[in-house]
Amino acid sequence: MTAPILRRLVIHGLVQGVGYRAFVEEEAEALGLEGWVRNRRDGTVEAVVVGSAEAVETLIAACRKGPFAARVDHVVVSDADAAALGQRRPGERFSMLPTV
Repeated sequence: MTAPILRRLVIHGLVQGVGYRAFVEEEAEALGLEGWVRNRRDGTVEAVVVGSAEAVETLIAACRKGPFAARVDHVVVSDADAAALGQRRPGERFSMLPTV
């Protein structure tokens, strides 16, 4: 068994007001990932996810497509630290957080 990986994603494009956060939350939960997603004031969507490498890569691929109404220009993927994961709501495996 491999160690879980922790990634931060910043999704650029037409990704706010089109159900993108709900899409990420549903995909992440279906893959058994933990983390959170939120809108950012600059028009991007940010997510932090942790889980198996395969599940995280599957989510990243889904984020590059997005829901039907979205237009994803690009997704920036970087390593995240455990402190970033701590922003989710207590008791939730995956949280939709307020805009920052």
